[in-house]
Amino acid sequence: MLELNADNTLDYLVNRGDLSDLSSARVEMLGWGVSNVVLRVSRTHDPDFVIKQSRTQLRTKAAWFSRLDRIFREIGMLQLLEPLLPQGVIPKVLFEDRENFLFAMEAFPEQHTVWKQALLDGVLDYSIADRLGDYLGAIHSQTAYRTDLQNAWNDLEVFDQLRLDPFYRYLARERPIAAPYLERLVAENSATACCIVLADFSPKNILIAGNRIALVDFETGHYGDPAFDLGFFLSHLLLKAVQFRPRFGEYTELTNRFWSSYWRGVQSLRESTQFAPDELLRRTFMHLAGCMWARVDGKSPVDYLTAVGAQDRVRQYCLSLFESPPTDWASAISRLNA
Repeated sequence: MLELNADNTLDYLVNRGDLSDLSSARVEMLGWGVSNVVLRVSRTHDPDFVIKQSRTQLRTKAAWFSRLDRIFREIGMLQLLEPLLPQGVIPKVLFEDRENFLFAMEAFPEQHTVWKQALLDGVLDYSIADRLGDYLGAIHSQTAYRTDLQNAWNDLEVFDQLRLDPFYRYLARERPIAAPYLERLVAENSATACCIVLADFSPKNILIAGNRIALVDFETGHYGDPAFDLGFFLSHLLLKAVQFRPRFGEYTELTNRFWSSYWRGVQSLRESTQFAPDELLRRTFMHLAGCMWARVDGKSPVDYLTAVGAQDRVRQYCLSLFESPPTDWASAISRLNA
C-alpha cells in the first residue's frame, strides 16, 4: 500500500490521471480524527477535493488498531446516506482506490469551522442543534426496520474495534466499579439492531460554512441501536457544559433543541419497541454514561476537560446514570448541574 502524505499525493494523482498540472494544485494535511490520513487537494481551475486513507494503527497514546478495509465501509455509508439528507450535507464520493485503501470525496469550502472548535470557543448557534436533530432523526427513521440494510450492514467488527472495545471494555478494565453496567450495555447494544447507526456523530465531524452544514466520517456506520448515536453525540455537548460551567444553561440548551427536532423526525416510529420514548431514553442514558465516562478514562480522552474537578464530576455523574437512570432529559440535566 502506498501511504499518502502531503509530499507524494500530487505525484500519485498525476500517475492516476486525475491531475495534469502540478503547479496548479497544492495538498494540505487535515487534522480530522485519529484513525485516518485526510488530505485536501486544492486546485486553481477545478473544485477542491478530499482524499481519505486508512491506517491500521490509530494516533492515540494507548495502542489501538483497526482493519484497513473499514474505508470501504465508509464509501458505502456515504453513498447510502447522501440521498437521505439535503444536498451537500453528505459529501459525494468522487473515486476510490481499493488497492491503496483510499477514496476521494467532495470538499467543503476551505473557509469553514469545525463545530467542535466553535463550541470550545464559546460560539453557540442553536439552529445548528435544530438541524442536527433533523438530520439524525431522518437517518434513523428512513433506515429503520429495513431487512435489506440489516443484512448489508450487520458486520459490527469495525464498530467494536473503534467504539465498544476502546470505550466500554477498556473503561471497564480501568474502572471496575462500572464494569457490570458496561458489560450489560455491550450485550444489550448487540441485541438491539433497528436502524443505521453512525457511531461517530460528533462535533468534530460537523463542518460549518455560513448556513451550510456537512457531516463527515462514517467508517463506524452499521445497523444497530440508535441510542448509541444519541448517547455518543450528547456526551460531547454535556462534556463542554461541564468544562464551561458558568454557561452551563447555554450549552445544555443545545441538547434540548437537538432533542426537540430529533423526536419530530422519529415521530412515526414511537409505537415501535426500540423507538418508544421511555425505552429509547433509558438506553440513551446508558450509552451517555458509557461514552461520557470513556472520554475521561477510555483510550481516547478529550483534551479540553481541564476545569478544576471536571473529570471527577463526570465520573460521579456517569456512575449515577448507571445506578439510577433518570426518567426524562430535564432530570438528567439537573443532576449534572447539582
